[in-house]
Amino acid sequence: MDHEITTLTARLLAHRWLPRTDTQVKRALVDESFRVELEARLATAGLVLLDNPFAEHVAVGLADDMLDAVFGGREYQTSTMGLTRDEVALLIVIWALIVLPKRERQLGRRALSDDGQNDMFGQEKPIAYGEEVSGAISEAALMADFGSQLGGKTRIRNFALGKLARLGFIERRNGFIYEGPLLDVLLDYRTLADRIVNGTLGDVLAAAGHRLAQPDGEEETDETDAAGDGSED
Repeated sequence: MDHEITTLTARLLAHRWLPRTDTQVKRALVDESFRVELEARLATAGLVLLDNPFAEHVAVGLADDMLDAVFGGREYQTSTMGLTRDEVALLIVIWALIVLPKRERQLGRRALSDDGQNDMFGQEKPIAYGEEVSGAISEAALMADFGSQLGGKTRIRNFALGKLARLGFIERRNGFIYEGPLLDVLLDYRTLADRIVNGTLGDVLAAAGHRLAQPDGEEETDETDAAGDGSED
């Protein structure tokens, strides 16, 4: 087991994230002793395992008590990834447009193509991941709705979206923006959902024609005890 934990730790550090379908990751999610040993190994380097049972990937991040020592001062509270205020705002908008409806479908055990009308046993399905439940947003529509508020269309298209893609928050394909491996891991649904839906951003999104469902409490899953939430802003 020690060799497998060492290997998984090295892979997490090298790749930054791994899919939940990975054999070693799946063991960490269901084998309590393996998970405890993995977390202890990461803790010796000031790291924690980041896992959200609704996300398709797991990742590693800094332990809270290491933030000041690593980043120095309090500036990191804005962003630990070098994002500007406009880029953080863009990230939150994208998160709201992709993750909020995705979570609604996951909690309802519905796929993108399912309106929930014809499935008597939908609540008995396992929670789905990937593009089965996570939709895409058009870059052109995003520019039209929010370009002027978020630094200008040229800056968003040529710089901000590319930066978010390199960091692993999004994927860009054929003019559409898809969920990246870190979008639903690093941004905490429990913290953000209510603030967005019932806050100023919810009004801005509604004015642009985007319907945001009222957030429900995330239910426990079979993996929750083993995985925990682990998300952080």
